[in-house]
Amino acid sequence: MGGHTSAMESSERAALARRVKAAALALGFDRAGVARLAVTRESAFFGKWIGRGHHGEMAYLARNVAARVDPSTLFEGARSALVVALVYAHPERDERSRPQARIARYAGGDDYHDVMLGRLRAVGDALEALAGRAVRWRAYVDTGPVLERVLAAHAGLGWIGKNSCVIDAELGSYFFLGVLASDLDLAPDEREPDHCGTCRACLDACPTDAFPEPHVLDATRCLSYTTIELRGAIPEPLRAAQGDWVFGCDICQDVCPWNSRSRRAIPPDAAGLRARLAPRPEWVAPTLAWLLALDEDAWRSATRRSALRRAKFRGLVRNALIAAGNAGDRSLIPLIERHAQGGDALLAEHARWALAQLAADPPE
Repeated sequence: MGGHTSAMESSERAALARRVKAAALALGFDRAGVARLAVTRESAFFGKWIGRGHHGEMAYLARNVAARVDPSTLFEGARSALVVALVYAHPERDERSRPQARIARYAGGDDYHDVMLGRLRAVGDALEALAGRAVRWRAYVDTGPVLERVLAAHAGLGWIGKNSCVIDAELGSYFFLGVLASDLDLAPDEREPDHCGTCRACLDACPTDAFPEPHVLDATRCLSYTTIELRGAIPEPLRAAQGDWVFGCDICQDVCPWNSRSRRAIPPDAAGLRARLAPRPEWVAPTLAWLLALDEDAWRSATRRSALRRAKFRGLVRNALIAAGNAGDRSLIPLIERHAQGGDALLAEHARWALAQLAADPPE
């Protein structure tokens, strides 16, 4: 009798998990899986990662470490997580017409928090009807003490690559993750094996050597950290390696074989979510001259409801000044000089650095 009851419970847990995942897919997400909320080998490593200082100035990551390590402590009764993925890749960039100022693929459209969170909360609102009882839940899209990538791997959405991104064998890695934690006991999905093998493309391509070892990112050396999260001066040894990036970096994903155009599949966008993530016209091919001429009001208008706000006005101009120093384009000198003579000490220092690079790079 006990075995029969256990089998029924297992079948019911699996059926409920299927209904919850189906609701997420119906609302426009490209992948949905379930993971138990528990301590894992990967989450336990997080405390060591913080101890090494790899998080840099992202102090929020050092808060609530216990909840990140053991997500069952997120709230009383938390048992399982629905993990969803939404592809953000847009049409391939033509390197022959590469813009003067590059931004990460995800950042040129509407803020992904706004795009995803409402749909994820809609799934949460549906849980009571799906489960037939009151349900406690919380939704997270890069917004709380949750290790989304770890949960995604345990939910079968892919494996964590050597570049620390989750990789799906069909979708690649250009996707956002969201987590819906609840007190439901949902049947978990099986993990996807690691398919990176001996490949080192991402590790070898990183311009700042931000990976001290496979699967471990030293954020303090990562361009996505220095151009977005860092509020002060970008360390001089990293400036030349920044190249033309002014917000984030895609290099370790761009070189990944799983992201090759021939291999990666982009699902239909029936719900219109991906369309909202597509880059706005001004961010398709931004020029350094335009960025260096922006004032704060123009920046506020150009970045309205976009993830680009994260870098702040000073951060984006600081990044553009470094890219200008790396560009070898002496026509930018008047715009750089304006910042060198301005009242913002941070921008002035980066402008002087840029001018020095251009002076050392004689015109052809």
